[in-house]
Amino acid sequence: MEIIIKERDNKGFALASEDDKKAGIMTYSIAGEDHIIIDHTEVEPEFKGKNVGKQLLYKIVEMAREKHIKITPLCPFANAMFRKFEDIQDVLKK
Repeated sequence: MEIIIKERDNKGFALASEDDKKAGIMTYSIAGEDHIIIDHTEVEPEFKGKNVGKQLLYKIVEMAREKHIKITPLCPFANAMFRKFEDIQDVLKK
């Protein structure tokens, strides 16, 4: 699974692909120099149950740590993942 992160203007996304097929995407809005808001997660039907959403989230968390950015998870999936996994809660916006 390959995951890339791209940003343009005030938006960004993490895109997961496997064998040149889109597996899923997680989008976010850039709310400031040190704050992003995850607003949507989408996993292609053939990749359901393969932890694509979790991998996308962890890639964005990794990027947030590197850039010292805090995250607000408006997306219900991302919000549930932050509540479930303590190892990523350090990047949550308080």
